[in-house]
Amino acid sequence: MSAKEIVKTFYDLDLVKDDGVLSYYHKDCKLNWNSSKGFRELDYKGMENMLEDLKKSFISFKPRLSHLLEDGNMVTARYTVYVTSIERPKKEDPLAHFITIWEVKEGKLYKGYEISQLADDSSESLNSYAEIKV
Repeated sequence: MSAKEIVKTFYDLDLVKDDGVLSYYHKDCKLNWNSSKGFRELDYKGMENMLEDLKKSFISFKPRLSHLLEDGNMVTARYTVYVTSIERPKKEDPLAHFITIWEVKEGKLYKGYEISQLADDSSESLNSYAEIKV
């Protein structure tokens, strides 16, 4: 699989429902994440812990891609995460917008550089994204 195909397959997952999410991460992965709450650096264990925390709060956690660009082993993804919370099991809402640049190494997500901001009521948050072709 190409780097772009690997990243697309990852973002097609429901991160709290699908088994094997961690198998997409390289054991030496690092994610440098600038969010509205500040900077975080996560390694493989940090990613594992974050996924476990998400499973406690959400019934579903689905990224929806709007852009996917590849340059060699580097892939940039722009997406919005939609969630169904435990408190509102019949309602899916946009949670946040992300742009992540992934370096893919040995067929796994290796180094990530991510920025995010909380979703709002803008039309961008409410639009359905077109399917990304690889």
